[in-house]
Amino acid sequence: MELINRLKRMNNKEFITRLSKRCGMTPAETATNVEAFVNVVTERLKEGDQINISGFGVIETKMKKERVSVNPKTGQRFLVPPKIQPAFRPSNKLKDKFK
Repeated sequence: MELINRLKRMNNKEFITRLSKRCGMTPAETATNVEAFVNVVTERLKEGDQINISGFGVIETKMKKERVSVNPKTGQRFLVPPKIQPAFRPSNKLKDKFK
């Protein structure tokens, strides 16, 4: 748990800066490419497709079943409808880098 508390979150600007240096592109070009990547992934997920990025993992959608929930204040039970959510499943290659 201590390791998780020490981890820092990377914001979008920092991500774009690091990626642009690694790719030898300007931050503006990199931001455009990242935005295009996210748009393509989003479109494909909306169509029900699975995106497999070799060495990284699989991005897909999962259907969450409907369920009964309880309001903790009132105790009233209500039905939460099913919904589709994006999910990420890392590849074994990516998992092995954390051993």
